[in-house]
Amino acid sequence: MTLVSKTFSPVQYCATHMVDEEHAGMRLDQYMQLHLESWSREMVKKKIESGDITIEGRPGKIRPSMKLAFKDRVTLITNKTSHEDEWWNGEKIKLQFDPEIIFEDKKIAVISKPAYMATHPTGRHLFNCATVYLESKTGHTVHSIHRLDRETSGVLLLGKNPKAANELTVEFEEDRVKKAYFFIAKNRAWNGEDEFWAHERLDNAGDGLKRVYIEHFPRNDTRGKHASTLFKILHIEGEYVVGLAFPQTGRQHQIRVHAMVHGLPLVGDKLYLGSFEMFQRFKDLKAKTEEYDLMELPRHALHAVGISIIYEKKRQIFKSSIPSDLCDWLSQKTTLKINLLEAEIADSLSSYFQKI
Repeated sequence: MTLVSKTFSPVQYCATHMVDEEHAGMRLDQYMQLHLESWSREMVKKKIESGDITIEGRPGKIRPSMKLAFKDRVTLITNKTSHEDEWWNGEKIKLQFDPEIIFEDKKIAVISKPAYMATHPTGRHLFNCATVYLESKTGHTVHSIHRLDRETSGVLLLGKNPKAANELTVEFEEDRVKKAYFFIAKNRAWNGEDEFWAHERLDNAGDGLKRVYIEHFPRNDTRGKHASTLFKILHIEGEYVVGLAFPQTGRQHQIRVHAMVHGLPLVGDKLYLGSFEMFQRFKDLKAKTEEYDLMELPRHALHAVGISIIYEKKRQIFKSSIPSDLCDWLSQKTTLKINLLEAEIADSLSSYFQKI
């Protein structure tokens, strides 16, 4: 899928793609799902039928079933409306659009990314994005250095110029960055260890929409990619387990999958506490009452509380407090005192980062 041109404004996104040889003969709706991977087939069809997806030089009405030819130019237009609204059990979720700035200089900005804010524009998430927010604030292009899942909140680094972004991206790619995440999980056959390692190898489960689901394999298996996470448990109450995760590698969904494998699927995790099919139902706003009851939270309970990275020739540590949605949930469901929990997390981060 070759991107020919792209224009972006606070109210409209327009992108033109040229059909590669490998995609020639594909239906238009199937082709667009390669780009709009978080959209359901029905959502893509409606966008085509509304005229927001066009094929250059094709007369008449553009239909979802139209077959594409090599070098066809397909244009997608998305206007900022309500399509990025988030819903939970019939109610619209109040989103945070102005992230806390943890650190900023001429080269980078470090923010505490709110849940539901994408790192950069992709799929149907084009406007509520970290890079877009900072671009509107600074007036120039901003580059993502690493990424967090859209539902994951916490420390996120952004580059204000390509050189700074590239230099720090290498640090992440070489696994030289040390990260810490706060999580809330449900006890599902956890072995009770206060501290343990997860080494299961990870890889995508398949093609198309199934790519969002990550499979795990034994440590000595030849399938998947090496992944390693250290878990430290901070609090246990009833069926809930609260702790910290320190990923040593940066695989997709690493903490969520490793937690699930070891009997601690995260509260609110529609994929790994639930299933791929359940994830699809939530995405299409067709989840069942018992599925809402199982999830308990609108998003998975994972927050990037700290990052340690070499920047300007010295090790820098950036931290983020537990966000209000997770604090509110903890106050309702547990006896934890948030100020004491934050202090315990700070001690654990200090001890962990000092060992580096």
